[in-house]
Amino acid sequence: MFKKQWASSLYCTSLAALRAARSVSYLLHHGVLIFQSKSTDIHQNLALEDWIESNVDLTNRRLFLLWRSRAAVVIGRHQNPWAECNQEAMRNAGVPLARRRSGGGTVYHDIGNLNLTFFSCRKLYDRQRNLKAVTDALRRARPELDVRATERLDIVLDGKYKISGSASRLSRGASYHHCTLLHSADGSALRSVLRPQSLVSTATPPPVLDDPIFDTSCWPMKFGVSSPLAVLDPSDESLFPGIGRIASELRSWEWTFGKTPKFTVQTEINLSDDLTLERTTAQLHIEVKNGLVSSIDVTFQHQWLPQRLIHELCGVLTGERFCPHRAAAAVSALIRSERDEAQRRLHDLSTLLLTLWGEFTENLQRE
Repeated sequence: MFKKQWASSLYCTSLAALRAARSVSYLLHHGVLIFQSKSTDIHQNLALEDWIESNVDLTNRRLFLLWRSRAAVVIGRHQNPWAECNQEAMRNAGVPLARRRSGGGTVYHDIGNLNLTFFSCRKLYDRQRNLKAVTDALRRARPELDVRATERLDIVLDGKYKISGSASRLSRGASYHHCTLLHSADGSALRSVLRPQSLVSTATPPPVLDDPIFDTSCWPMKFGVSSPLAVLDPSDESLFPGIGRIASELRSWEWTFGKTPKFTVQTEINLSDDLTLERTTAQLHIEVKNGLVSSIDVTFQHQWLPQRLIHELCGVLTGERFCPHRAAAAVSALIRSERDEAQRRLHDLSTLLLTLWGEFTENLQRE
């Protein structure tokens, strides 16, 4: 009945997963169609989606999950986090980054954003139907609202404010389609952590979607179904064996940054020697694959550093994570090994490179 997602797990864990999946299927069999996550942790909620998709028999069934998360930026499976979000602003604000397993674009989550996930077998997969259910529910609660789904599978308010975006994941036997529903998110926080290309409008929607509409306990009625609402705890390994491992994978650097498609950074940098007042420019070319620097080349217009030092600097950075903190540690020993003008200029070049490391988004070229 259930897919053998955890073939390498211990036998007792497999039995526990089977019992947990049967408990969810039992609820489905007895008319429970709508579930709500009690967690506000973005990685736990994304892990819950993956666990349900991998473990629950969705043959000829539909399941609906409601969830919210604390402030977070979520990118699509094939997106580049360096291009989509301001990581320095996120670190300063304590906003985590998550890469989901579905496609689609970058979104900002907080408690003022309701997330809706529609699970089904592939035969019943229908995103237009799902979005119609959402817009119908909103109109049922507030008939005066002008909300509609677009051809791009977004939901817009008053014909101009995007309040929902969609993404989906399809596997052989199951699928899920999830969408956001923005109603009272922190607009200033949203604009501070997302790059301009990730923003779909210059302003957040006006505050007409009040919180009572988004009382999740009322959504079965809003959807016009008699299903009770069942609350799930995605941190409960006894109910969802292996879910902690899924959440840990989603939190890992290897998944969040290491799954970034290959990209190139090309830019011109300007340097000056404060002691000699000499100035120069250099062309910088970086290849990044799996989040690691696969090659780097710095070409100066005029002789600025011995070619030996340039080669050593590039060699030290090659293979490092595309991350200024890790790169700084890698080059510090090289800088300490030099003296006088060479050390000063190598330090200035390294400092400039690492300062610009997180600001190269305008020069990114995806391959």
